[in-house]
Amino acid sequence: MNILLMRWNGLGHEDITEAFEKLGHNVTLHPFSDKELHKDEKTETGIKEAAVKCNADIIFSFNYFPIIAKVCHDNDIPYFSWVYDSPAVLLYHFSLVYPTNHVFLFDYEEYAGFKRNGINTVYYMPLCANPRRLEKLLCDSSMRKDFERSVSYNKTDIAFVGSLYTEKHRFYERMTDITPYTRGYLEGIMEAQKHVYGINFIKELLTDDIMNDMSKNLPLKPDPEGVETREYLFSEYVINRELTAIERKEYLTAIGERHKFDLYTPDAKLALNGAINHGPVDYLETAPFVYEMAKINLNISLRSIHSGVPLRCFEIMGSGGLLLSNYQSGFADCFNEGEEFIAFESKDDMLIKIDYLLTHEDERKEIAENGYKRIVKDHTYDARIKEMLSLL
Repeated sequence: MNILLMRWNGLGHEDITEAFEKLGHNVTLHPFSDKELHKDEKTETGIKEAAVKCNADIIFSFNYFPIIAKVCHDNDIPYFSWVYDSPAVLLYHFSLVYPTNHVFLFDYEEYAGFKRNGINTVYYMPLCANPRRLEKLLCDSSMRKDFERSVSYNKTDIAFVGSLYTEKHRFYERMTDITPYTRGYLEGIMEAQKHVYGINFIKELLTDDIMNDMSKNLPLKPDPEGVETREYLFSEYVINRELTAIERKEYLTAIGERHKFDLYTPDAKLALNGAINHGPVDYLETAPFVYEMAKINLNISLRSIHSGVPLRCFEIMGSGGLLLSNYQSGFADCFNEGEEFIAFESKDDMLIKIDYLLTHEDERKEIAENGYKRIVKDHTYDARIKEMLSLL
């Protein structure tokens, strides 16, 4: 099969290319920008010409792009899109219903929402890892030395890799003129949501009055060619992001009061008690060393991910690391909690489990090993591609 793979500034292209080729498919890479407009004649012509040149049987991209969907629809080429970002507002573009689309969503709750509304071009597909690449990297002594040198490595027992959203996209902070009532209401629903995993109720609690006040301060408007609502935009891009920033800071601060930990985050100037802030980390070439070396790797999911397992979790386990994560219902579709990873349901529960894991080395190592074996057995790009292509 001939596959035209749209390559943009994202993750996973090398991994899925390797898997396609290992399964006997031919892959042609085509440069693409995730900033492309919905309609652009030059871009559309370029995609079409590339598809004709390689005699593409399918066009593939990570994340969904209406302009690719349009080219595929106009030329009757199956479009395979695997979404790993959240939120993903482009999914609400009218083109999602094109019959040439095969759109795979890692968050079951998001998938179920589209299906309830009669959208039959979406499928549920958890994410995965590439243990072949990770093993090769982790066995490279030169790369390991480069890692230790580049981050002035000072190993602690606990590591967190991810943004605390202090460096960009603080839309919430731009709403400086909302009324005291609106601010208090938003703080109240965020505080309530902090205590609940598995169900996100932020959007349902945004009343018309609250929405109108926020909209006056932050002009987020739905795409004229999309069906997303103001409530969706503000809940996912503003409030759930702010809640994640608050939650991650609170959880890491609580850890820092009891243990030192390694922090790898884009804001290199951020100071938290107990944290050794190494600044940003290269996801492909550096993060796997962090995951492998730490005794505990922490995941605190972005709140706009309602049920799915983030890519970071698969990468941690695929690197042989021990994963300690907040509860997400999507874990039940992929792993056995307590045997292959550990979940927590609150800040206090997280702290208790950190203390337990740090004092039970054999059990900790066994869980990490079980998680790695499960990745190799069931959650690879090879396995996901076979499942995707079975739809043709």
